[in-house]
This record gives sequence, C-alpha cells and structure tokens, in this order.
Amino acid sequence: MRCYVFPGQGTQKKGMGRNLFGRFPDLPRRADRVLGYPIEELCLENPERRLSETVYAQPAIYVVNALHWSAAQEDLPPADFFAGHSLGEYSALFAAGAFDFETGLTLVRRRAELMGQVSGGAMAAVIGVSEQIVEETLKQHDATGVVIANYNAPEQFVLSGSREELARIKPVFEKVEGVRGFVPVKVSGPFHAPAMAPAAARFRTLLAAVDVGELRTPVISNVTGRPFGSDAQEVRALLAEQITEPVRWTDCIRYLRDAGVSAFTELGESKVLTSLIDRITIAQEAAPDVRRDLIERIKREILQPEIGDEALGFDEHASFRQLGLNSIIYVRLARRAGTVLGVPIKPDVIFQHRSCAALADYLLTRDDVAGAAAPEARPAPLREYQDERVTALLRDCANGTLGVDRTVEAIRALA
Repeated sequence: MRCYVFPGQGTQKKGMGRNLFGRFPDLPRRADRVLGYPIEELCLENPERRLSETVYAQPAIYVVNALHWSAAQEDLPPADFFAGHSLGEYSALFAAGAFDFETGLTLVRRRAELMGQVSGGAMAAVIGVSEQIVEETLKQHDATGVVIANYNAPEQFVLSGSREELARIKPVFEKVEGVRGFVPVKVSGPFHAPAMAPAAARFRTLLAAVDVGELRTPVISNVTGRPFGSDAQEVRALLAEQITEPVRWTDCIRYLRDAGVSAFTELGESKVLTSLIDRITIAQEAAPDVRRDLIERIKREILQPEIGDEALGFDEHASFRQLGLNSIIYVRLARRAGTVLGVPIKPDVIFQHRSCAALADYLLTRDDVAGAAAPEARPAPLREYQDERVTALLRDCANGTLGVDRTVEAIRALA
C-alpha cells in the first residue's frame, strides 16, 4: 500500500516550486485571485524575506504542495492514504477531496493570519532523547509554560512556549545525556500549544461555514493519529483542535504501517518527513523480541542483584524512584550494566533513563550496544569525529532532517 505525505511550515525556501509553476499555470493564477498578490513571485524571489513570516509561508507551502500533487496525479500511481504534517494536513485533505483548491487556500490563509497574531512565543526541536526524558526535564526545571508540540519521531520532539522559557531551558537540555541538539524552528509563534487557543476559537467559527466533502482517500489526523471520520463536523473540529493540540506524527506513521503501508512518498520541497518516517520505521521494525529481551535482562541481571526479586515484577514503564534508590545504588547499577552489556555506562544514564523500558530504548540506540556498524564502516567525513553528538548531527544534516545552518548552530552550541 502507498501513502503520499505533505510537509508543513518550516520547509519554505526561496525558489520553491520553480519547476512546477510553468507546468501548471492555472493553479498560481487561481491562488493569486484568492491571496491578492503573486504567489509565484513570493516563492521564487522571496521579496523582503516574506517567506519567514507565517502569514506568507503557510499559503506558499500549500500552493507548492498542490503543484506537487498535480504532478503526482500525472506521474505517480494512486495513493491508498494521505497524511500531512501540521499545515500539510490541508494539502492532504485537498488531495482527498475534502474541499477544492480555493477553499483550502482560503482556510490556510486565514489560519496563518490568526496564528501569526499570537506573539511572544517560539518553538525548538530536541533531538536524541526519549519523550520521557523530555517530559521529566521540563518538569524538573519548572518549565510549566513549555509543552511538546510535535512528536516527530521516537527521539525527536518539538517544544512550544515563550521565547524566554525556551531560552532558559536551552542550556539545560544541551547538558542532558544523549541530547544531540536543541534547534530553533522557523516559525513565528508557539504553535500547537494552549497559547494558540484564541486563534483556534476564531478559526472554529470560520470552519463552521465551510462545506467539507466526503474523502475519496483516507487522511490521517495529526490530532488523533487515526483516519478522519466521514462526518464533516468531525473534520472541522479536528482542524480547529490541531492549532492547539500536538502533532502526533509518530502515531500517524505507526498507524499507517500497521495498516499495511510500505511505500511513503513525500510531495513537497523537502525530504524532512521522509527522514522522520525512516526513523519511525526503523524503531518500529526493530525486532520486538530484542527489546523485550533487553528489558528482561535489565530486570534480571541489573536490577534484581541490587534490589531483590521485586525487580522481576516491576512495571517496565515505572520510574526507578518508586524503588527508593539512592545515589550509591545508581552507581552500582551503572557498573553492573557495564559488566552485563560489556560497554561503559555512566550512573547519570541510569538516573536519566529511570525505567526499564526507557533504559532499554536508550541502549538500543547506542552503536556499541545495538550492534550497529563499527566506526570504520561509517562514511569518511563522519569517522574522524569522536563526539557521538556531532556525528549524529552530521547524519541528521546528511539525511535532510536538519539544514546546514541549523546543524552548524547546534555544533557550535555543543562546543
């Protein structure tokens, strides 16, 4: 089965759609009538750097996604599913027949205007650690105004909150074991967070007057990670909720894979979603017995000798804190883990990944534990770097997850 996916905000760049405007001239003409300005000029020339502004970026991405969809209809086989990341969900719904091009663009334009009116916030990606560590770090440092806005991959999350709070916790996350980057996202507000509630309320009023047709192809909702239902009111409600609710991209892809999708094609100007899908797929395809066996080994060979038989029945997702462990026990657990697994492990790792499942997931991402390729087998440009965080950032740059500027910024932050 096949799924076409559409990217969202953050993928905009000067020159986007260059090879498609001339191929499908009717779409930009129709877009110009809706927007009141020349969309081709905006995308190809980026006058006054307007693509950095939400109010221009979102319509531009929607139009270029529509151009790619037009090309796909001529060049590619039909899809069994559609999905879009955040703003990209409107492109997916347009492709599925929920509304026509002009209606979708009108919605996107108004959505961008409303979201752009919410000021004082920002977003940043945390790369390299689990959801549990992200949540615990936010809680430990009282970052109550910061939430996870995007669940992009098992070890990539986007935070949303005030600029001040994100600036405050940036150095905190950069010191967390396993974090490979804390990277600003190219948006102008705290999207997919409670702060967007006023925008969502106004947008809900607009949606109430929009006709939503029956979907010809299933579309996966960012809010639920499941297909939109056939009820038009449900579609409207989920589109309004999406402004304040997190994008559950990992859940979307896992659902699609469980539904039998084996081929994903990204229609747009980037390969960011392709990279995220690859990460999600690798994590999902990892032999479940390997993970299960590692969790059982942690219980049996690492925890049990230190705390007794209670370890064998301990909930794999429960925090070690429930066992009343002190710092000396964490040191012993780290030593025992190093002996059992044959690799050095710091007590801080046990402390930060303090459940059997979280510790297993972390260990399975380590080359020396998971049996990944030896350094000699890696590409030459990566081999010379001894800092694993730098190596991981370079990989993210090579596969399109991070742009060059963001990679350089993240490496400088590490330094």
